[in-house]
Amino acid sequence: MTPENIKIILAGAAIAILLSILAPFLASSNPDGLDKNLITLVGGGSEEKAEEIIGEKDQVGYEPPFPDYSIEGMDKAGEVLSILIGTVILLVLGFGVSSILKKKKESRQA
Repeated sequence: MTPENIKIILAGAAIAILLSILAPFLASSNPDGLDKNLITLVGGGSEEKAEEIIGEKDQVGYEPPFPDYSIEGMDKAGEVLSILIGTVILLVLGFGVSSILKKKKESRQA
């Protein structure tokens, strides 16, 4: 990997981390388009009714690690931390997969 490529990767990672820190402060507290359509179509305009119907259909019982992109009890700091953790995990996974693919490509050429 050339020094120029490393600079580009580090700049992209820095931008991703910066956006993940700023996202909770820039995001709207109003429901986004997906949530609003869900409330309108499923709940007939009532958020409570939509949640009741969705809750009845949830057979899996899956609990996400960071529901609503936050860590309970930490307010905005929890939102920043949860998004930051997810961003770092994806950056590490992306780097790991690309390293594995690069090694496979090099071993084929040898």
